[in-house]
Amino acid sequence: MEGRHLVLLRNVELGDVGAYVRMRCDPVMMAELGGPLSPDGIPAKVQRDAEAAAADVSWIKMIVPDPDAPDVVAGSVVLWSHAPDGEQFSEIGWMVLPEFQGRGIAKRATWMLLDLARDDGRWGVVHAFPGVTNAPSNGICRSLGFTLIGQRDITSFHGILQANHWLIDPRNLRPAA
Repeated sequence: MEGRHLVLLRNVELGDVGAYVRMRCDPVMMAELGGPLSPDGIPAKVQRDAEAAAADVSWIKMIVPDPDAPDVVAGSVVLWSHAPDGEQFSEIGWMVLPEFQGRGIAKRATWMLLDLARDDGRWGVVHAFPGVTNAPSNGICRSLGFTLIGQRDITSFHGILQANHWLIDPRNLRPAA
């Protein structure tokens, strides 16, 4: 993959509450996801996510942009399986804090997680649902080889969002060089 950026992915931990608050409670970060969440529920969310990651039910990875500074996180990339409309499928999503945006970190971390999914084999076809106006995330999908199959209304914490519906089969990815 061109333009590699050295990043590490690690499971979310209980100490990641601050990063979650910065990502999920900020109006700008959450603009494409229906608006910010209340910080009151974040510690419980981190606890649930850390438990799901430790149990290997979901892959909830924090993006560490510099291996020499492992306590600094740039954001997260997540792969999980769910059945929002009764149909079970795998979904991937990512968030990168403003000071790390524009460096290719989200693209690299997403590729890394898809590469792991290819090797793992259990996730099948992976769906992504960036907002129709979220040009950076739609660009990541396009550049990584996702196929746009249309638009879809997504139910979020704050109502219905219009999203682009992208698909990729990690089993068809070439291994990272």
